[in-house]
Amino acid sequence: MDVRSFVRALPKAELHLHLEGALEPELMMRLAARNKVDIPFRSVEEVRAAYRFTRLQDFLDIYYRGMDVLRAEEDFHDLTAAYLERAAADGAVHVEVFFDPQGHAARGIPFAVAADGILAALAEGPERLGITSLLIMCVLRHLDEEDGFAAFREAAPYVADGRIAGLGLDSTEKNNPPAKFERLFAAAREAGLRLVAHAGEEGPASYVADAVDRLGVDRIDHGNHALDDPALVRRLAGLGIPLTVCPLSNLRLGGVADLRQHPLKRMLDAGLRATVNSDDPAYFGGYLLDNFVAVAEALQLEAADLVTLARNSIEASFLDEPAKRTHLDRLDRIAGAQG
Repeated sequence: MDVRSFVRALPKAELHLHLEGALEPELMMRLAARNKVDIPFRSVEEVRAAYRFTRLQDFLDIYYRGMDVLRAEEDFHDLTAAYLERAAADGAVHVEVFFDPQGHAARGIPFAVAADGILAALAEGPERLGITSLLIMCVLRHLDEEDGFAAFREAAPYVADGRIAGLGLDSTEKNNPPAKFERLFAAAREAGLRLVAHAGEEGPASYVADAVDRLGVDRIDHGNHALDDPALVRRLAGLGIPLTVCPLSNLRLGGVADLRQHPLKRMLDAGLRATVNSDDPAYFGGYLLDNFVAVAEALQLEAADLVTLARNSIEASFLDEPAKRTHLDRLDRIAGAQG
């Protein structure tokens, strides 16, 4: 089986993608020049060298430094459009993307500048690339809950008319448990948003449990350390709560020393609804298809496993049921043709 061609043909959704993490060095340099932003890099090669890190905090430091080049709606549009082109080329039919409004507000960039630029590019996706999308705003867990509430209040018009579909929780997980944001997530739920949270990437299995029990999330982003608690694994499987797993991110940040040790196959074998995603692809060395191929080869996944992962991504998405059914029917036809 030609894994890359087979996976590219499968209709699939990407559910764990930070738009700011899709900022390729070439685009960073162009935006820095366009906006006359002084960055500590003289070339694309220097940017790529800075992207060589092994710890989450080192990544976050350069991540927040890099986003400083995003200043105008046009910048956010161009970043989003570039990501959509890569996702469509990888065979994605739907994406649910994160952005960090607090990271931009701290730089004096109004919520609407980021949101409107991103949404303009997402709106072009169906006709230009055949790819649908939803936008999820994330709150930064290293900040306090009131700061998250401030961002949430700014988002109110976008929440009210459905332009923002969900609320997520990201950034430094250590010493920032989900319970810290319990009131905010309750308010978001009351407002009709879908809920997701990073948990179990570097934090313990108890953070995964708390994201489910105290935040009421629909999906867990990462979730690797859930496997440390067999009872939790059985519960997640029984509830059907999806995990948005990011293999190359785990490898780069030291979550696994070798992709052959990655827990994805164990997740599938345990009945967990695991999906494959790229997280911050410009920084971690691969977009959606790269992640599928790398983990498929490392874990010797069968065609049936790859179909299951694609199926899980569609079923775990926040698409409506008719749209899901259309993609799943096409997936079944492709899987049947493979034999």
